[in-house]
Amino acid sequence: MSTKPPNIVFILADDLGWADLSVYGQTAFTTPHLDQMAAEGVRFTQAYANSAVCSATRFALITGRYQYHFRGGLEEPLVRQAQRYGLPPEHPTLPSLLRDAGYNTALIGKWHLGSLPSFGPLKSGYQRFFGNYGGAIDYFTHKPGVGEAVPRDLYEGEVPVERVGYYTQLLADEASDWIGQQSQDKPFFLSLHFTAPHWPWVGPEDEEVSRNLKDLFHYDGGNLATYARMVRSLDAAVGQVLGQLKRQGLNDNTIVVFSSDNGGERFAKTWPFTGQKTELLEGGLRVPTLLRWPAGLKPQVSEQVTISMDWLPTLLAAAGLQPHPDYAPDGENILPVLQGQAPVHERSLFWRYKAQAQRAVREGPYKYLKINEHEFLFDVVTDTLERANLKNKLPEVFARLRQKWEDWNAQFIPITDEVFTHGVTPDIQADRYQPEWSQRLLNDSK
Repeated sequence: MSTKPPNIVFILADDLGWADLSVYGQTAFTTPHLDQMAAEGVRFTQAYANSAVCSATRFALITGRYQYHFRGGLEEPLVRQAQRYGLPPEHPTLPSLLRDAGYNTALIGKWHLGSLPSFGPLKSGYQRFFGNYGGAIDYFTHKPGVGEAVPRDLYEGEVPVERVGYYTQLLADEASDWIGQQSQDKPFFLSLHFTAPHWPWVGPEDEEVSRNLKDLFHYDGGNLATYARMVRSLDAAVGQVLGQLKRQGLNDNTIVVFSSDNGGERFAKTWPFTGQKTELLEGGLRVPTLLRWPAGLKPQVSEQVTISMDWLPTLLAAAGLQPHPDYAPDGENILPVLQGQAPVHERSLFWRYKAQAQRAVREGPYKYLKINEHEFLFDVVTDTLERANLKNKLPEVFARLRQKWEDWNAQFIPITDEVFTHGVTPDIQADRYQPEWSQRLLNDSK
Protein backbone atom coordinates (compact mmCIF):
# COMPACT_ATOMS: atom_id res chain seq x y z
CA MET A 1 0.00 0.00 0.00
CA SER A 2 1.22 3.50 -0.80
CA THR A 3 2.45 5.62 2.11
CA LYS A 4 1.16 8.79 0.41
CA PRO A 5 -2.37 9.92 1.34
CA PRO A 6 -4.78 8.78 -1.35
CA ASN A 7 -6.64 11.13 -3.61
CA ILE A 8 -10.41 10.76 -3.30
CA VAL A 9 -13.10 11.16 -5.95
CA PHE A 10 -16.65 10.73 -4.70
CA ILE A 11 -19.16 10.39 -7.54
CA LEU A 12 -22.83 10.70 -6.61
CA ALA A 13 -25.70 9.97 -8.98
CA ASP A 14 -29.15 11.42 -8.41
CA ASP A 15 -32.19 9.08 -8.19
CA LEU A 16 -30.33 6.13 -9.69
CA GLY A 17 -32.14 2.83 -9.22
CA TRP A 18 -30.55 -0.26 -7.68
CA ALA A 19 -30.48 -2.18 -10.96
CA ASP A 20 -29.82 0.72 -13.33
CA LEU A 21 -26.24 -0.49 -13.88
CA SER A 22 -25.77 -3.64 -15.92
CA VAL A 23 -23.47 -5.04 -13.23
CA TYR A 24 -26.44 -4.83 -10.85
CA GLY A 25 -28.99 -6.30 -13.25
CA GLN A 26 -29.88 -3.81 -15.96
CA THR A 27 -30.59 -5.68 -19.21
CA ALA A 28 -32.16 -2.98 -21.39
CA PHE A 29 -28.82 -1.18 -21.85
CA THR A 30 -25.22 -1.44 -20.67
CA THR A 31 -23.02 0.71 -18.44
CA PRO A 32 -19.53 -0.48 -19.45
CA HIS A 33 -17.45 2.09 -17.56
CA LEU A 34 -19.15 1.52 -14.23
CA ASP A 35 -19.14 -2.23 -14.84
CA GLN A 36 -15.37 -2.05 -15.34
CA MET A 37 -15.03 -0.03 -12.14
CA ALA A 38 -16.96 -2.77 -10.33
CA ALA A 39 -14.66 -5.44 -11.76
CA GLU A 40 -11.59 -3.54 -10.55
CA GLY A 41 -12.89 -2.70 -7.07
CA VAL A 42 -15.54 -3.36 -4.45
CA ARG A 43 -19.18 -3.94 -5.37
CA PHE A 44 -21.51 -3.59 -2.41
CA THR A 45 -24.65 -5.73 -2.27
CA GLN A 46 -26.18 -4.15 0.86
CA ALA A 47 -25.50 -0.43 0.55
CA TYR A 48 -28.15 2.03 1.70
CA ALA A 49 -28.82 5.72 1.34
CA ASN A 50 -29.45 7.68 4.52
CA SER A 51 -32.79 8.79 3.15
CA ALA A 52 -35.25 7.99 0.39
CA VAL A 53 -34.84 11.57 -0.82
CA CYS A 54 -32.02 13.84 -1.87
CA SER A 55 -30.88 16.66 0.41
CA ALA A 56 -31.47 14.62 3.58
CA THR A 57 -28.94 12.03 2.38
CA ARG A 58 -26.49 14.79 1.46
CA PHE A 59 -26.53 16.14 5.02
CA ALA A 60 -25.55 12.67 6.25
CA LEU A 61 -22.94 12.12 3.56
CA ILE A 62 -21.01 15.33 4.17
CA THR A 63 -21.18 15.20 8.00
CA GLY A 64 -21.06 11.45 8.70
CA ARG A 65 -24.07 11.88 10.97
CA TYR A 66 -27.79 11.21 10.81
CA GLN A 67 -29.43 14.07 8.98
CA TYR A 68 -31.94 14.44 11.81
CA HIS A 69 -29.34 16.36 13.83
CA PHE A 70 -30.07 19.27 11.48
CA ARG A 71 -33.24 21.27 10.92
CA GLY A 72 -32.49 21.32 7.20
CA GLY A 73 -32.17 17.53 7.11
CA LEU A 74 -35.56 16.73 8.61
CA GLU A 75 -37.58 16.66 5.43
CA GLU A 76 -37.08 16.96 1.72
CA PRO A 77 -36.28 18.94 -0.16
CA LEU A 78 -34.86 22.31 0.83
CA VAL A 79 -36.98 24.55 -1.36
CA ARG A 80 -39.00 27.16 0.48
CA GLN A 81 -36.69 27.22 3.49
CA ALA A 82 -33.32 26.84 1.75
CA GLN A 83 -32.14 30.32 2.77
CA ARG A 84 -32.97 29.60 6.41
CA TYR A 85 -32.20 25.94 7.01
CA GLY A 86 -29.01 24.69 5.43
CA LEU A 87 -25.78 23.00 6.47
CA PRO A 88 -24.27 25.18 9.25
CA PRO A 89 -20.91 26.49 7.98
CA GLU A 90 -19.34 25.93 11.39
CA HIS A 91 -20.06 22.18 11.34
CA PRO A 92 -17.05 20.01 10.38
CA THR A 93 -17.52 18.18 7.10
CA LEU A 94 -15.64 15.62 5.07
CA PRO A 95 -14.23 18.32 2.73
CA SER A 96 -13.34 20.69 5.61
CA LEU A 97 -11.50 17.97 7.52
CA LEU A 98 -9.59 16.93 4.41
CA ARG A 99 -8.86 20.55 3.50
CA ASP A 100 -7.46 21.20 6.97
CA ALA A 101 -5.21 18.15 6.51
CA GLY A 102 -3.72 19.61 3.33
CA TYR A 103 -6.07 18.33 0.60
CA ASN A 104 -7.23 20.42 -2.33
CA THR A 105 -11.02 20.20 -2.34
CA ALA A 106 -13.69 20.80 -4.96
CA LEU A 107 -17.38 20.18 -5.54
CA ILE A 108 -18.43 19.86 -9.16
CA GLY A 109 -22.20 19.51 -9.51
CA LYS A 110 -25.16 19.55 -7.15
CA TRP A 111 -25.04 21.10 -3.66
CA HIS A 112 -28.65 21.16 -2.33
CA LEU A 113 -27.67 21.89 1.28
CA GLY A 114 -28.94 25.44 1.58
CA SER A 115 -28.72 28.56 -0.52
CA LEU A 116 -26.76 31.78 -0.57
CA PRO A 117 -25.95 33.99 1.20
CA SER A 118 -25.93 31.88 4.38
CA PHE A 119 -24.93 28.47 3.03
CA GLY A 120 -22.82 27.00 0.28
CA PRO A 121 -19.93 24.71 -0.67
CA LEU A 122 -17.27 27.38 -0.16
CA LYS A 123 -18.52 27.88 3.40
CA SER A 124 -18.35 24.17 4.24
CA GLY A 125 -14.90 23.02 3.21
CA TYR A 126 -14.75 23.14 -0.56
CA GLN A 127 -12.17 25.44 -2.11
CA ARG A 128 -13.74 25.34 -5.55
CA PHE A 129 -17.33 24.98 -6.67
CA PHE A 130 -18.95 24.71 -10.07
CA GLY A 131 -22.55 23.59 -10.23
CA ASN A 132 -26.10 24.14 -9.03
CA TYR A 133 -27.17 25.14 -5.53
CA GLY A 134 -30.71 23.73 -5.72
CA GLY A 135 -32.27 20.34 -6.25
CA ALA A 136 -32.81 20.09 -10.01
CA ILE A 137 -32.13 22.06 -13.17
CA ASP A 138 -32.86 21.46 -16.81
CA TYR A 139 -29.99 19.74 -18.59
CA PHE A 140 -29.72 22.35 -21.37
CA THR A 141 -31.15 25.63 -20.01
CA HIS A 142 -29.60 25.01 -16.56
CA LYS A 143 -32.68 26.57 -14.97
CA PRO A 144 -34.72 25.23 -12.03
CA GLY A 145 -37.93 26.08 -13.88
CA VAL A 146 -39.43 26.95 -17.23
CA GLY A 147 -39.55 30.43 -18.77
CA GLU A 148 -37.33 33.34 -19.71
CA ALA A 149 -37.83 35.01 -16.32
CA VAL A 150 -36.40 32.03 -14.44
CA PRO A 151 -32.71 32.61 -13.58
CA ARG A 152 -30.14 29.90 -14.18
CA ASP A 153 -28.96 27.92 -11.19
CA LEU A 154 -25.37 27.53 -12.40
CA TYR A 155 -22.50 28.99 -10.43
CA GLU A 156 -18.74 29.28 -10.39
CA GLY A 157 -18.16 29.70 -6.67
CA GLU A 158 -20.84 32.16 -5.61
CA VAL A 159 -21.08 33.95 -8.97
CA PRO A 160 -23.73 33.02 -11.58
CA VAL A 161 -22.28 31.82 -14.88
CA GLU A 162 -23.53 30.65 -18.26
CA ARG A 163 -22.46 27.53 -20.11
CA VAL A 164 -23.70 25.88 -23.28
CA GLY A 165 -24.22 22.15 -23.31
CA TYR A 166 -25.76 19.08 -21.69
CA TYR A 167 -25.25 19.33 -17.93
CA THR A 168 -23.93 15.80 -17.37
CA GLN A 169 -21.23 16.42 -19.96
CA LEU A 170 -20.43 19.89 -18.59
CA LEU A 171 -19.80 18.39 -15.15
CA ALA A 172 -17.58 15.66 -16.59
CA ASP A 173 -15.55 18.28 -18.49
CA GLU A 174 -15.19 20.51 -15.43
CA ALA A 175 -14.14 17.57 -13.25
CA SER A 176 -11.63 16.33 -15.81
CA ASP A 177 -10.14 19.80 -16.16
CA TRP A 178 -9.82 20.20 -12.39
CA ILE A 179 -8.12 16.81 -12.02
CA GLY A 180 -5.78 17.82 -14.81
CA GLN A 181 -4.67 20.83 -12.75
CA GLN A 182 -3.69 18.71 -9.74
CA SER A 183 -0.10 17.78 -8.99
CA GLN A 184 1.43 14.58 -7.70
CA ASP A 185 2.67 16.41 -4.59
CA LYS A 186 -0.62 17.31 -2.93
CA PRO A 187 -3.65 15.04 -2.44
CA PHE A 188 -7.08 16.14 -3.58
CA PHE A 189 -10.71 15.45 -2.76
CA LEU A 190 -13.26 15.86 -5.54
CA SER A 191 -17.00 15.54 -5.00
CA LEU A 192 -18.56 14.99 -8.41
CA HIS A 193 -22.29 15.14 -7.81
CA PHE A 194 -24.29 14.67 -11.00
CA THR A 195 -27.97 15.54 -11.33
CA ALA A 196 -28.46 12.56 -13.64
CA PRO A 197 -30.73 10.71 -13.94
CA HIS A 198 -33.04 13.05 -11.97
CA TRP A 199 -35.94 14.59 -13.93
CA PRO A 200 -36.52 16.47 -16.23
CA TRP A 201 -36.43 13.56 -18.64
CA VAL A 202 -33.95 14.91 -21.17
CA GLY A 203 -31.20 12.96 -22.90
CA PRO A 204 -28.02 14.37 -24.45
CA GLU A 205 -29.67 14.66 -27.88
CA ASP A 206 -32.91 16.19 -26.58
CA GLU A 207 -32.18 19.91 -26.57
CA GLU A 208 -35.44 20.52 -28.41
CA VAL A 209 -37.27 18.72 -25.62
CA SER A 210 -35.83 21.21 -23.13
CA ARG A 211 -37.10 24.13 -25.18
CA ASN A 212 -40.62 22.70 -25.20
CA LEU A 213 -40.94 21.63 -21.55
CA LYS A 214 -44.10 22.95 -19.92
CA ASP A 215 -43.17 21.77 -16.43
CA LEU A 216 -39.75 20.91 -15.06
CA PHE A 217 -41.20 18.39 -12.57
CA HIS A 218 -41.20 14.70 -13.36
CA TYR A 219 -44.81 14.69 -14.58
CA ASP A 220 -43.79 16.19 -17.93
CA GLY A 221 -42.94 13.45 -20.43
CA GLY A 222 -40.22 10.86 -20.19
CA ASN A 223 -39.97 7.21 -21.20
CA LEU A 224 -37.68 4.25 -20.76
CA ALA A 225 -35.67 5.04 -23.89
CA THR A 226 -34.94 8.60 -22.74
CA TYR A 227 -34.03 7.36 -19.27
CA ALA A 228 -31.61 4.85 -20.80
CA ARG A 229 -29.87 7.66 -22.70
CA MET A 230 -29.56 9.65 -19.49
CA VAL A 231 -27.98 6.77 -17.57
CA ARG A 232 -25.67 5.87 -20.45
CA SER A 233 -24.47 9.48 -20.63
CA LEU A 234 -23.80 9.32 -16.90
CA ASP A 235 -21.76 6.16 -17.42
CA ALA A 236 -19.79 7.81 -20.21
CA ALA A 237 -19.12 10.83 -17.99
CA VAL A 238 -17.76 8.59 -15.24
CA GLY A 239 -15.59 6.85 -17.82
CA GLN A 240 -14.20 10.20 -18.93
CA VAL A 241 -13.18 11.11 -15.38
CA LEU A 242 -11.65 7.69 -14.73
CA GLY A 243 -9.71 8.06 -17.97
CA GLN A 244 -8.38 11.44 -16.84
CA LEU A 245 -7.07 9.87 -13.64
CA LYS A 246 -5.19 7.28 -15.66
CA ARG A 247 -3.71 9.89 -18.00
CA GLN A 248 -2.48 11.85 -14.97
CA GLY A 249 -0.86 8.75 -13.50
CA LEU A 250 -3.20 8.99 -10.50
CA ASN A 251 -5.17 5.82 -11.01
CA ASP A 252 -3.57 3.50 -8.44
CA ASN A 253 -3.65 5.69 -5.34
CA THR A 254 -6.97 7.39 -5.95
CA ILE A 255 -10.06 6.17 -4.13
CA VAL A 256 -13.09 6.42 -6.39
CA VAL A 257 -16.53 5.90 -4.89
CA PHE A 258 -19.74 5.74 -6.90
CA SER A 259 -23.17 5.76 -5.29
CA SER A 260 -26.62 7.38 -5.42
CA ASP A 261 -28.42 9.74 -3.05
CA ASN A 262 -31.53 7.53 -2.88
CA GLY A 263 -33.39 4.84 -4.77
CA GLY A 264 -34.72 5.18 -8.29
CA GLU A 265 -37.61 7.23 -9.63
CA ARG A 266 -40.42 6.22 -11.99
CA PHE A 267 -38.33 4.91 -14.91
CA ALA A 268 -35.60 3.31 -12.78
CA LYS A 269 -35.09 -0.41 -12.37
CA THR A 270 -35.07 -1.47 -8.71
CA TRP A 271 -35.56 -5.24 -9.09
CA PRO A 272 -35.42 -7.42 -7.00
CA PHE A 273 -36.72 -4.74 -4.63
CA THR A 274 -40.04 -2.91 -4.51
CA GLY A 275 -40.66 0.74 -3.84
CA GLN A 276 -38.82 3.80 -5.11
CA LYS A 277 -37.77 7.32 -4.18
CA THR A 278 -39.76 8.78 -1.20
CA GLU A 279 -40.48 5.29 0.18
CA LEU A 280 -38.70 3.38 2.94
CA LEU A 281 -39.15 0.15 1.03
CA GLU A 282 -35.85 -1.32 -0.17
CA GLY A 283 -36.24 0.17 -3.64
CA GLY A 284 -36.26 3.66 -2.15
CA LEU A 285 -33.22 3.07 0.05
CA ARG A 286 -30.94 0.43 -1.50
CA VAL A 287 -28.39 2.04 -3.85
CA PRO A 288 -25.74 0.69 -6.23
CA THR A 289 -22.36 1.43 -4.67
CA LEU A 290 -18.84 0.84 -5.98
CA LEU A 291 -15.40 1.57 -4.54
CA ARG A 292 -12.11 1.31 -6.40
CA TRP A 293 -8.68 1.83 -4.84
CA PRO A 294 -6.06 -0.33 -6.59
CA ALA A 295 -3.28 0.62 -4.15
CA GLY A 296 -5.35 -0.18 -1.08
CA LEU A 297 -8.06 -2.75 -1.77
CA LYS A 298 -8.44 -5.98 -3.68
CA PRO A 299 -11.41 -6.45 -6.03
CA GLN A 300 -14.28 -8.05 -4.15
CA VAL A 301 -18.02 -8.27 -3.63
CA SER A 302 -18.89 -7.05 -0.16
CA GLU A 303 -21.98 -8.11 1.78
CA GLN A 304 -21.27 -5.62 4.55
CA VAL A 305 -24.34 -3.51 5.30
CA THR A 306 -23.31 0.12 4.84
CA ILE A 307 -24.95 3.54 4.56
CA SER A 308 -24.11 7.00 3.19
CA MET A 309 -22.87 8.40 6.51
CA ASP A 310 -20.19 5.68 6.70
CA TRP A 311 -18.15 7.42 4.03
CA LEU A 312 -16.86 10.22 6.25
CA PRO A 313 -15.18 7.96 8.83
CA THR A 314 -14.13 5.44 6.19
CA LEU A 315 -12.47 7.92 3.84
CA LEU A 316 -10.86 9.81 6.69
CA ALA A 317 -9.39 6.54 7.95
CA ALA A 318 -8.03 5.79 4.47
CA ALA A 319 -6.33 9.21 4.57
CA GLY A 320 -4.91 8.52 8.04
CA LEU A 321 -7.24 11.04 9.70
CA GLN A 322 -9.86 11.09 12.43
CA PRO A 323 -13.29 12.74 12.66
CA HIS A 324 -13.60 15.93 14.68
CA PRO A 325 -13.69 14.93 18.39
CA ASP A 326 -16.65 17.21 19.15
CA TYR A 327 -18.79 15.80 16.32
CA ALA A 328 -18.66 12.04 16.61
CA PRO A 329 -20.00 10.39 13.44
CA ASP A 330 -23.04 8.12 13.51
CA GLY A 331 -21.51 6.33 10.54
CA GLU A 332 -18.91 3.60 10.84
CA ASN A 333 -15.46 3.08 9.37
CA ILE A 334 -15.87 -0.01 7.19
CA LEU A 335 -12.29 0.01 5.88
CA PRO A 336 -11.12 -2.84 8.19
CA VAL A 337 -13.87 -5.07 6.78
CA LEU A 338 -12.88 -4.28 3.20
CA GLN A 339 -9.20 -4.92 3.98
CA GLY A 340 -9.99 -8.29 5.54
CA GLN A 341 -8.92 -7.18 9.01
CA ALA A 342 -12.43 -7.55 10.48
CA PRO A 343 -15.34 -9.83 9.60
CA VAL A 344 -18.60 -8.66 8.07
CA HIS A 345 -20.85 -7.70 10.96
CA GLU A 346 -24.44 -6.74 11.65
CA ARG A 347 -25.60 -3.14 11.79
CA SER A 348 -28.60 -1.31 13.18
CA LEU A 349 -29.73 1.39 10.74
CA PHE A 350 -32.70 3.71 11.13
CA TRP A 351 -34.88 5.87 8.90
CA ARG A 352 -37.92 8.12 9.16
CA TYR A 353 -39.75 10.11 6.52
CA LYS A 354 -42.77 12.32 5.93
CA ALA A 355 -43.73 13.41 9.44
CA GLN A 356 -42.97 9.92 10.78
CA ALA A 357 -45.70 8.36 8.65
CA GLN A 358 -42.89 6.07 7.48
CA ARG A 359 -40.27 4.55 9.75
CA ALA A 360 -37.81 1.69 9.34
CA VAL A 361 -35.07 -0.24 11.12
CA ARG A 362 -32.66 -2.70 9.50
CA GLU A 363 -30.88 -5.09 11.90
CA GLY A 364 -29.32 -8.33 10.72
CA PRO A 365 -31.64 -9.81 8.08
CA TYR A 366 -34.72 -8.16 9.61
CA LYS A 367 -36.40 -4.90 8.79
CA TYR A 368 -39.17 -3.25 10.80
CA LEU A 369 -41.27 -1.01 8.54
CA LYS A 370 -44.22 1.24 9.30
CA ILE A 371 -46.24 3.07 6.66
CA ASN A 372 -48.98 5.19 8.22
CA GLU A 373 -50.64 2.78 10.66
CA HIS A 374 -49.54 -0.41 8.89
CA GLU A 375 -46.60 -2.26 10.45
CA PHE A 376 -44.43 -5.00 9.01
CA LEU A 377 -41.46 -7.21 9.78
CA PHE A 378 -39.53 -8.54 6.81
CA ASP A 379 -36.49 -10.71 6.29
CA VAL A 380 -35.03 -8.58 3.51
CA VAL A 381 -32.23 -11.06 2.81
CA THR A 382 -34.57 -13.86 1.73
CA ASP A 383 -37.68 -11.80 0.97
CA THR A 384 -36.31 -8.98 -1.17
CA LEU A 385 -39.80 -8.05 -2.40
CA GLU A 386 -40.93 -7.35 1.18
CA ARG A 387 -44.07 -9.42 0.87
CA ALA A 388 -44.00 -11.96 3.74
CA ASN A 389 -44.97 -10.05 6.89
CA LEU A 390 -43.36 -11.83 9.86
CA LYS A 391 -44.68 -9.62 12.68
CA ASN A 392 -47.00 -12.33 14.00
CA LYS A 393 -44.56 -15.17 13.37
CA LEU A 394 -41.68 -13.40 15.13
CA PRO A 395 -43.41 -11.15 17.65
CA GLU A 396 -40.35 -10.71 19.87
CA VAL A 397 -38.18 -9.49 16.99
CA PHE A 398 -40.98 -7.21 15.83
CA ALA A 399 -41.48 -5.68 19.29
CA ARG A 400 -37.74 -5.25 19.86
CA LEU A 401 -37.12 -3.43 16.59
CA ARG A 402 -40.17 -1.24 17.01
CA GLN A 403 -38.95 -0.17 20.45
CA LYS A 404 -35.41 0.37 19.13
CA TRP A 405 -36.81 2.79 16.59
CA GLU A 406 -38.66 4.70 19.32
CA ASP A 407 -35.53 4.92 21.46
CA TRP A 408 -33.44 6.05 18.50
CA ASN A 409 -36.00 8.59 17.32
CA ALA A 410 -36.14 10.26 20.75
CA GLN A 411 -32.54 11.49 20.27
CA PHE A 412 -33.34 13.73 17.32
CA ILE A 413 -35.22 16.87 16.36
CA PRO A 414 -38.91 16.00 15.98
CA ILE A 415 -40.62 16.40 12.63
CA THR A 416 -43.46 18.81 13.37
CA ASP A 417 -46.36 19.86 11.17
CA GLU A 418 -44.50 23.09 10.36
CA VAL A 419 -41.54 21.11 9.02
CA PHE A 420 -43.74 19.01 6.81
CA THR A 421 -45.80 21.94 5.51
CA HIS A 422 -42.94 24.27 4.64
CA GLY A 423 -40.08 21.93 3.80
CA VAL A 424 -41.43 19.96 0.83
CA THR A 425 -42.23 20.55 -2.77
CA PRO A 426 -45.87 21.19 -3.74
CA ASP A 427 -46.26 17.85 -5.49
CA ILE A 428 -45.23 15.86 -2.42
CA GLN A 429 -47.11 18.16 -0.04
CA ALA A 430 -50.33 17.50 -1.92
CA ASP A 431 -49.58 13.77 -1.65
CA ARG A 432 -50.16 13.25 -5.35
CA TYR A 433 -47.15 10.96 -5.53
CA GLN A 434 -48.48 7.46 -4.77
CA PRO A 435 -46.26 4.78 -6.30
CA GLU A 436 -47.89 1.51 -7.25
CA TRP A 437 -45.90 -0.77 -4.96
CA SER A 438 -46.63 1.27 -1.84
CA GLN A 439 -50.37 1.05 -2.42
CA ARG A 440 -50.18 -2.67 -3.16
CA LEU A 441 -48.25 -3.27 0.05
CA LEU A 442 -50.90 -1.45 2.08
CA ASN A 443 -53.65 -3.39 0.32
CA ASP A 444 -51.89 -6.65 1.14
CA SER A 445 -51.88 -5.74 4.82
CA LYS A 446 -55.66 -5.35 5.02
